[in-house]
Amino acid sequence: MAELAAADRPPWIAARLARPARDLALSVRFYRDLLGLPVVGGFEGHDGYDGVFFGLPGGAELELTAGPARPAPSTEDDLLVLYVDTLREVESTGARLAAAGVARVASPNPYWNRTGQTYLDPDGYRLVVAAADDPDGFRDLGRFLE
Repeated sequence: MAELAAADRPPWIAARLARPARDLALSVRFYRDLLGLPVVGGFEGHDGYDGVFFGLPGGAELELTAGPARPAPSTEDDLLVLYVDTLREVESTGARLAAAGVARVASPNPYWNRTGQTYLDPDGYRLVVAAADDPDGFRDLGRFLE
């Protein structure tokens, strides 16, 4: 696959991951109160949908909606990964989630089990809390950029 020339690249200005939620209030409590993601916007009664936007690190957003569409997590590797600095912070966050009764699951990819912990959100979507101080060097993407 050929790389787009600089002049042909779309001028992306933002990113948002949108997912349906079964119980929007429950999901808001999970992402806002347990994970500490800031609510940055939302809407009510828009073409049969209500929604809430959460700020994600790096400026992206997570949008959760309540409406006719129902949650349908796809695979065990369909992940939202949130990074903290250290494994100690992963464990601290994990302890808070476990105390709130959030289900922790093993990841089929052993990398996520070494560098983080995987949880199910209220709709069954997988969330990984991972340490950025990864000894495996996940940032080495050279072979993909050739």
